[in-house]
Amino acid sequence: MSGIPEKTGTTPMMAQYLALREVAGDCLLFYRMGDFFELFFEDAKTASQVLDIALTTRGEHGGQPIPMCGVPVHAAEGYLARLIKAGCRVAIAEQTETPAEAKKRGGSKALVTRDIVRFVTAGTLTEESLLEPRRANVLAAACELRGVVGVAACDISTGRMELEECPPDRLGAALARLGARELVVPEGWELAPDGAIPRSGHEFSSDGGDERLKLVHGVATLDGFGTFTRAMLAAAGGLIAYLDHVGRGKLPLLLPPEARSGDAALAMDEATRASLEILESSQGGRKGSLVEAIDRCVTGAGARQLAEDLSAPLTDRHAIAERLELVEWLHDDALLREDMRAALRALPDVGRALGRVVAGRGSPRDLGQLRDGLSGARRIGERLAPMVGLPVLLDRLMPDLGGHAALVDHFARALVETPPTERGQGGYIASGYDAALDELRVTSGNARRAIAALEAKYREQTGVAALKIKHNNVLGYFIEVPQRHADKLLEPDSGFSHRQTMAGAMRFNALALHEEASRITEAGAHALAAEEAHFEGLVAQAVAARHAIARTAAALARIDVAAGQAERAAEGGWTRPVVVDGISLDIEGGRHPVVEAALKVQGERFVANDCRLASHDRLWLIGGPNMGGKSTFLRQNALIVLLAQAGGFVPAKSARIGMVDRLFSRVGASDNLARGRSTFMVEMVETAAILAQATDRSFVILDEVGRGTSTYDGLALAWAVAEAVHETNRCRCLFATHYHEMARLGETCEALSLHHVRAREWKGDLVLLHELAEGPADRSYGLAVARLAGVPPKVISRAKSVLEKLEKGRAETGGLAAGLGDLPLFAAAQDAHEEQCDALRDKLRDMDIDALSPRDALEILYDLKREAGTES
Repeated sequence: MSGIPEKTGTTPMMAQYLALREVAGDCLLFYRMGDFFELFFEDAKTASQVLDIALTTRGEHGGQPIPMCGVPVHAAEGYLARLIKAGCRVAIAEQTETPAEAKKRGGSKALVTRDIVRFVTAGTLTEESLLEPRRANVLAAACELRGVVGVAACDISTGRMELEECPPDRLGAALARLGARELVVPEGWELAPDGAIPRSGHEFSSDGGDERLKLVHGVATLDGFGTFTRAMLAAAGGLIAYLDHVGRGKLPLLLPPEARSGDAALAMDEATRASLEILESSQGGRKGSLVEAIDRCVTGAGARQLAEDLSAPLTDRHAIAERLELVEWLHDDALLREDMRAALRALPDVGRALGRVVAGRGSPRDLGQLRDGLSGARRIGERLAPMVGLPVLLDRLMPDLGGHAALVDHFARALVETPPTERGQGGYIASGYDAALDELRVTSGNARRAIAALEAKYREQTGVAALKIKHNNVLGYFIEVPQRHADKLLEPDSGFSHRQTMAGAMRFNALALHEEASRITEAGAHALAAEEAHFEGLVAQAVAARHAIARTAAALARIDVAAGQAERAAEGGWTRPVVVDGISLDIEGGRHPVVEAALKVQGERFVANDCRLASHDRLWLIGGPNMGGKSTFLRQNALIVLLAQAGGFVPAKSARIGMVDRLFSRVGASDNLARGRSTFMVEMVETAAILAQATDRSFVILDEVGRGTSTYDGLALAWAVAEAVHETNRCRCLFATHYHEMARLGETCEALSLHHVRAREWKGDLVLLHELAEGPADRSYGLAVARLAGVPPKVISRAKSVLEKLEKGRAETGGLAAGLGDLPLFAAAQDAHEEQCDALRDKLRDMDIDALSPRDALEILYDLKREAGTES
């Protein structure tokens, strides 16, 4: 980082700091000094601003004071969380030897050795306090190999790892689905998104990735895990190399990789996800998003699984049916559902506890969570086992709920009921597990009682009732008396030796106290060592069973999602959708889950609407006033498709959905100033993507295409886009527009039908009915909406007079759309244009230019001009 001085002429400590600072690269360096992590130079300035802590100085370097700030070690996690949230990355430099070891190595002035033990970054967090319980923490790597992009992603807090590949133009959609907190790419890669972390291109090698994965999982071949392409393996190599770097040689929990097929999930690009507000609302954050309206999970793991389901809805009809069957089974048995939810609610986050244990950051509490979580899973399995007719998906999950009896029994005997989060003070191994440890504890306990007895004896012996035996980390155990009573203990034959004089008190030692203190210290040290050894053994046992434990965690999450979906369906009167292979879309009484929930809070009712698309009626042109509910209608149908293919019930009376391969939403846009794009430019880019990628099995919602430019340009673009969707893409589409003139498309597009949202004016007020009806809109009600929005009456009156004049002119000239009825269809117009161009091209190609005289050339130019239809 800038502002870091040269190492020449520095103190040994500063030289050590600067050497570590070089290794830290673009990270802030937390430099351990006693009970604090200190930051210096530019790091200190950055941290002081982000953390709002005091910036001080320490000594000088190069004649200038050294900026400095620090945070206490015991509270470091809270400060780290704030730094990570602010977009910082942090390198942790710890003391790797004690002061005593340093003194023995190099004398009394030897500097304690320090080294960076870990890099803390947004995508590599495992600490419970730094993670969001209901959101996955994904790290991804991407690279290009022979024209194909490989993507590797993992959540190291649970170990799940996925590999996939996609064409370069689909990378944005893949990354949007993953929602990675960090993305690692080869340095210099042209396709790298903004904010990606560049790493050496040598790390993104397919052979290297293959070797790294085999080494991590201790196998000779990856065939048992699936089939992985070269691009996938190259991305995996970059991902593991980065994890090795941030962990300083210690890798976190990584489960066997899963290959994800590009067509296994409903494809949605970044614009569609943002438009539908799936995981995050347009205001930012979870509030107001689809997942917030749907989520009734009682565990963090279930909430994370639900978010993943909504991010990647399925395209396998049988897999969807299995999820729906389980939701329906729990929906229909309210008592069982409540039992399951109560049992799940009491369980800890097994997956993340396992992640911390395997990463070497586990605590006794994490081991206790594994014990309690696995024990709870077994009880859920025992509750379900006697039941007949289990859903197929649940029947497949049943074996994963058990199989840990020996481990649970061992952990139950070894650990106290509520283990602590820190292991430095011991006290987490249960009594009766280790007889030798129990004996050490008895010795330590007896010694403490002996000290209490000594205190009483010394009080009686000296006659000083205020005498106390105390302890601190510097002196150990000592006797303290008020200074006015110290004379009795200072006498030569008193048996007490003076140790320290304080303001108002004096401290002493005695032989019997020293002997008891030694016994306490020795027994305590041996007890801590014994507990530490047991801890390591329990960790090793958990690590050995990590794959089975992870499967149990995944099974619990899947059951929680199904129970939560069933609860949401029962709560809102939702129904099980039928997903079929055709291209129909038949939704009766559909509702928008987020809008309906918001209206319910206000005591208002949501107006449900039907949507019936089929091969002969696949493009609906929807008109009506602004604020009438067009956008809500478009979005609610897209969300119903998404929810159905994610395997959940939907807010409708009934829904029959032909499988959708890609979902597109062009609803609303905002200026992207960072990329120099206006609202209209964003709209056109998104529309272009739809026209280029939508297939006949896609579902598209388009809202007010062309509104960002002039009226004539906008109408022309909207008209052409509607024709292209109808003639070329031939997909199911809901197209909302304020251009009344587009109703004339119904005359030429046989699979297009006209609809509108109903509204009425009553005594000068606009009444929005939010009902969808067949036929074109009779008017736009623009002035009524403006009045409703509070536009001053004078402005409304003036607009009315202008409108009357415009409408009179339109009636006289044939209107804005005059002549559009004579246009051939989109495809026919395109063909005619191409045929004309081909005829001209053929003539030009057949000419022998060198043989032409000037007069002949001029004559041919006139002929070509006439054929092109440009002669005046």
